[in-house]
Amino acid sequence: MMSAQQMLKVFVTRRIPQEGMKILKKAGMCNLSVWDSDEPVPRAELLKGVADAHGLLCLLSDKIDAEVLNAAGPNLKVISTLSVGFDHLEGRLYNLNGCTIFLHPRGIRVGYTPDVLTDATAELTVALLLATARRLPEGVEEVKNGGWSTWKPLWLCGYGLSGSTVGVIGLGRIGLAIARRLKPFGVKRLLYTGRQPKPQAQEVDGEYVPLDTLVRESDFVVVSCSLAPDTQSLCDKTFFSKMKKTSIFINTSRGAVVNQEDLFEALSSGQIAAAGLDVTTPEPLPTSHPLLTLKNCVVLPHIGSATYSTRGVMSALTANNLLAGLTGSEMPSELKL
Repeated sequence: MMSAQQMLKVFVTRRIPQEGMKILKKAGMCNLSVWDSDEPVPRAELLKGVADAHGLLCLLSDKIDAEVLNAAGPNLKVISTLSVGFDHLEGRLYNLNGCTIFLHPRGIRVGYTPDVLTDATAELTVALLLATARRLPEGVEEVKNGGWSTWKPLWLCGYGLSGSTVGVIGLGRIGLAIARRLKPFGVKRLLYTGRQPKPQAQEVDGEYVPLDTLVRESDFVVVSCSLAPDTQSLCDKTFFSKMKKTSIFINTSRGAVVNQEDLFEALSSGQIAAAGLDVTTPEPLPTSHPLLTLKNCVVLPHIGSATYSTRGVMSALTANNLLAGLTGSEMPSELKL
C-alpha cells in the first residue's frame, strides 16, 4: 500500500458502474476524485478536477482537448475512456487521414473499450432495425391513443428482412456481429463497403461493393463505421437520393456520420421509407428537433451498449486500462497509434 504522499491523483469525470470503482479502490495506489453525478461534468469542474492528475477516466461526453491537457499539467500519464469511440479526444489522438497527434510528445497513453460492447451494440442495432421496419413505436402509440379500431389490410404495414438485401457500411467488429445476427432472418444478399475487403466477410457471405452500389441496391442500409474525416457527413442529400424509396436507414455508429437536415428532407419527402437512429448530433437531441416530428423516424438515446453486464465489463476494463497506464505496464486495450 502506498503512503498518502505516493498516491497518484486520478480524476473520474462521472459516476461509473461499481465494477470499475472497486478495481480502482482495491489497487490502493489512487487518490480518487470523482464527479459524483449521473450528469456530465461541467467544463469548469473538469478543468479544476484534472489539475495535477496522473490519470483521467473520462466518458464520450467529455471533450478532452489541449485546454484540458494544459489544465492537467505535466503529471498526466494516462487517459482511459469508458467507450469504444475516441472522437471526443480532440486533436486527435490518432494518426488517421492526416489527423495530428498532440498527446504523444508528452507520452500520454490512451485506453479504450473495444470488443466488450460488440454483442450488446449488435443486438440493439437489430432491435432498432426491426422496430423501425415494422413500425413498432407507431403501433404502440396507436394502441395507447385509441387509433386501433379494427383489423385493416394495409394498416401499419412495414418491411421484412426475408428475401431482402442488407448493406452494412463498415464491416468491423460490430458490423460483422450485426451481419451474423441478420442472416438467420432470411436475408438474400449481404453487401458491405469499407476501406478494403475483409476476409471474415465470407462467414456471412458478404459481398464487397462500392458505396454507390450498396446504397442503390440495399433494402436496409446499416451504418456501422467509425467517425473519421472521410466518414463525416457521409450520409447526405446525394447519399439518400440514391436509396430506394422503400429502403430503411439505420445508424448506430456516430451521429456526425449523418447530415441530419438531409435525412429529415429524405424522410419527410418520401425519398426513403424510414430511419432508426441510436446516435445523433448533438446528444441529447433537442426535443424540438424536426426529426422528432416524423412518424417514420425512430430515435433512441444512444443505448447501444446499455446492458447491465456490458456496462459493468466496460467499467472494469476502463479501470484496468487506467491502472496499467499509471504503472507503465501493458494495457488490456490501448489505443495504438
